[in-house]
Amino acid sequence: MNTPWDINTFWQFCFAFLAILGFSMRSNLRGWRVLLTGLGGGICRASYLILLHYTDSVLLSVFLAIILVCIYSEVVARLVKTPVSVFVICVIIPLVPGRTMYHAMRAYIGSETALASSLIFETLMIAGTISIAIAVVASGTSLVMRLKHRF
Repeated sequence: MNTPWDINTFWQFCFAFLAILGFSMRSNLRGWRVLLTGLGGGICRASYLILLHYTDSVLLSVFLAIILVCIYSEVVARLVKTPVSVFVICVIIPLVPGRTMYHAMRAYIGSETALASSLIFETLMIAGTISIAIAVVASGTSLVMRLKHRF
C-alpha cells in the first residue's frame, strides 16, 4: 500500500533541506536563518508530496503547500526579525516548475509543438498558482496586522 509517509517523502525532504541550505548560504544568509530556510524548503517539498497523495491535483497541492510555507515564513521572519521575502524566496524553490519548463523547451526544439505547448501551459499554471498563494498569504497577513493595530 502506498502511503504519503514513505521513505521517498523523507528523502525528498532531506534533499530539499540540503538544497535550500546551500542556496541560502550562497545568498549570504547567516546563523539560524540558514537552518530555518532549509527547514522551510524541506517542509515545502514534503507537504507538497503528502498533499499530492491525498488530493491527486498538482495545482491544489502546490497551492496548499505554498500557503503552508508562506505562513511558516511569516512566523519565522517575525521571530528572527528578518524581512519575510528572504524566507519566502528561499522556501518556494522546491516547487518552482523548472523541470517542466526544461522539458517544454526540449520538446519545442525537437519540433514537438503540441507537447511543448502543453508543458508550457502546465508551467504557467504552476507558476501562477505559486504567485496567487503568496499573494493570498501576504494579503491575509497585512489584513491581520491592520486589524491588530486598529483594535
